[in-house]
Amino acid sequence: MAEPTDGAEAAGMPQLDFSTFPNQIFWLVVTMGVLYWIITRVAMPRIAGTIEDRHEVISNDLEAAAELRQKAVEAEAAYEKALAEARAEAQRIGAEAKADIQKQLDAATAKADAEISAKSAESETRIREIRDSAAQSVETVAEDVAQALVAAVMPGIDDAGAVKTAVSSAVKE
Repeated sequence: MAEPTDGAEAAGMPQLDFSTFPNQIFWLVVTMGVLYWIITRVAMPRIAGTIEDRHEVISNDLEAAAELRQKAVEAEAAYEKALAEARAEAQRIGAEAKADIQKQLDAATAKADAEISAKSAESETRIREIRDSAAQSVETVAEDVAQALVAAVMPGIDDAGAVKTAVSSAVKE
């Protein structure tokens, strides 16, 4: 390596040379001023615009979400109302059907009771007729048997009226 011939080179780094400080400070101020102007006039408005756009998008999204939430709440309320109305309608229809079935059952029961009563009255009439017929038949048979017995025991006595009166009084007791 060659020996330094200049005194500045012997001092060390040129940026630390005090004789160049005013020049360096000037260019530092100019560079910082230009950077400040670029940042404040170009970069910051763009960044602020982007932030504002994002803020608007977020605000719009939040408003849309709030509207959708409100619509969901309204839809849920409408659904609950419709469900309650449907349940009430189903209960009403069930009650009407039950009432109709009860009316039909009552009508069928009344009809069956009337038929049973009619058949019962008819049966009682027939039983009475059969009983009367049987009683008359018994009386007739008893008269015939009594006359046959009287004729067999007392051959000369033929009093049908007395036998009939005796049998009638015995049967009625």
